[in-house]
Amino acid sequence: MSGVRLSEVIAPAFFPVHEDLRRAGHAEYWLSGGRGSGKSSFVSLEILLGLMRDRRAGAIIYRKVADTLRDSVYAQMLWAIDRLGVAGDWQARLSPMELVHRETGQRILFRGADDPQKSKGVRLRDGYFRFLWFEELSEFDGIDAIRTIKASILRASGEGPDAQTTVLCTYNPPVSPWHWVNREACAPPAGRLAHHSDYRQMPPAWLGDSFLAEAEALQARNPRAWRHMYLGEVTGTGGQVFENLRLRPLRRDEWDGLPTYSGVDFGFATDPDAFVRCAFDRKRRVLYIVDEFAALGLLVEHLAKEVRARAGNDIITCDSAEPRSIAGLRACGLRVTAARKGPDSIGHGLKWLQTLAAIVIDPARCPFAAGEFSRYEYDRDRTGRVLPRYPDHDNHTIDAVRYALECVSGMKRAVVPK
Repeated sequence: MSGVRLSEVIAPAFFPVHEDLRRAGHAEYWLSGGRGSGKSSFVSLEILLGLMRDRRAGAIIYRKVADTLRDSVYAQMLWAIDRLGVAGDWQARLSPMELVHRETGQRILFRGADDPQKSKGVRLRDGYFRFLWFEELSEFDGIDAIRTIKASILRASGEGPDAQTTVLCTYNPPVSPWHWVNREACAPPAGRLAHHSDYRQMPPAWLGDSFLAEAEALQARNPRAWRHMYLGEVTGTGGQVFENLRLRPLRRDEWDGLPTYSGVDFGFATDPDAFVRCAFDRKRRVLYIVDEFAALGLLVEHLAKEVRARAGNDIITCDSAEPRSIAGLRACGLRVTAARKGPDSIGHGLKWLQTLAAIVIDPARCPFAAGEFSRYEYDRDRTGRVLPRYPDHDNHTIDAVRYALECVSGMKRAVVPK
């Protein structure tokens, strides 16, 4: 890659990810974004750079359907080879579809995931799989299919500190918050780095005037479609209750110093007990959900312990349908009060939340709340038409937030019995 500067081929939005990959900071990377966001180009370049640094390294790239490989990831890798000026070092083959380094024999394999079990037979003659790339992740059948392929590739790579496989996932977030990819993204495990980009962070010259004109035309004609297609936002199917929801990393200094409020929704049978702690910026009308806890089948003493560790000095407003549980928490020394509820308290609380400028949740810190708020949609009739009616399921943290904020949403002032 003589004469090629990385700053000329990698967009600044990806510099932090590039540095993290160089130091092997994470085992897995989920890169999301809309059309023209640069994520696939970045990953193809990083795979080549990684193979150039490690002569034992190979890579394997998956799409859901094998027939899509040639015109997508195979063409993308050829673009990266050309962009880095190393076309003379690689031999391109179509049967089987692979790229082979002429000097070292390193291989980049391409596979379809039509049957994830077929991955069990994948091997490299020499070296190990340094990279496993899932392109268009949302097209795969679910997280179990991804785990099956990962397990096979990790097994094929062997063990040891010099045979670590980095998993790279790229995708455009599906429109529905119920899609498995969006649900999985709301609860990232340890060891995964998530990154989101859109075309506005790319150098305009890389995209071209026609691309930018098409994006601007859609923005003017259909803003919701533009947000999904070009910004990669999960815009919902038209029935999402909380259009003001913002899922993103949240720093402590963003809400430190704001008044905080805590709430508990008690579980019944298969429903969990759910605790949330919120911080509310009255002036800007921004709600931050800063902590949570949810679990099934807890004794009141165990619930009290978890709440005490998170609620600080807050008065904790609880579901009034469980006076015995409230009494139990009170007996454990917590400052608790019963939610007022009353006629149309659910509708009042939800409508008030909808009027806020933003509801900000960090999916890494509060995955349960992030999932419930993002998936909460109006009821529909049999034809799929949206009804002006709030569903009463999968809303445990939402109810806990309503209880916590009764004293600021106009329902009541919190009073703790002596």
